Amino acid sequence: MPQIFHRSTNTIARASIFGAVFIAGLLGYLAYEVNQSPYYTEVNVARQQPVPFSHKHHVTDDGIDCRYCHTSVENSSFAGIPPTHTCMTCHSQIWVNSPMLEPVRASYRTGESLEWTRVNSLPEFVYFDHSIHINKGVGCTTCHGPIGQMPLTWRAHTLYMRWCIECHNHPQNHVRPRSEVFSATYQPPSTFAPVKFEGVEYHDQDALGRRLVKEYKIKPPKIITDCYTCHR
Repeated sequence: MPQIFHRSTNTIARASIFGAVFIAGLLGYLAYEVNQSPYYTEVNVARQQPVPFSHKHHVTDDGIDCRYCHTSVENSSFAGIPPTHTCMTCHSQIWVNSPMLEPVRASYRTGESLEWTRVNSLPEFVYFDHSIHINKGVGCTTCHGPIGQMPLTWRAHTLYMRWCIECHNHPQNHVRPRSEVFSATYQPPSTFAPVKFEGVEYHDQDALGRRLVKEYKIKPPKIITDCYTCHR
């Protein structure tokens, strides 16, 4: 019986199979990289706002406490977006004719809220409570990054579930004394810059973190990362 396929067909078939596997792997890798890239996560990408609000100017230069604008952050799941009259408390007296602040003045005159763009937004199926984290010693900069150095606000982390779980699995690496939660310049303790808590100086984060986990009654990871905790 004559041979139907040329001998090279076997080689071509093997090469095609290996090539398909290689291409599939490459496409998977590219998809992963895009998923991690700022193009998709918007990490380190400053968002356009109706007014170019600078946390660096207000927090670092002027020393305004986070809670002056985000009034509900200690008691509510939502940090709160400041109403226009909060802005006008100062800007009815300073920079009163600045063209940049005209949207704020217009909002105050008409009573229509400014439409701020959410920078750190989560899907609707995710429940996140600011007050719980604040009261357990999680600082603003832990999640929001160096907010006191941002002339325009950007997202500092992906906010992916695995990022949250990493923190929940090792809370001792991230908690700080409650008195330092709203500090934009707080740094974890080190040999040359210890942190004092209840009269004791700590020179490394692990020792301080384990003390705070016990002191603030932070629940074990298996309880914290129960699906229902965040997906309600």
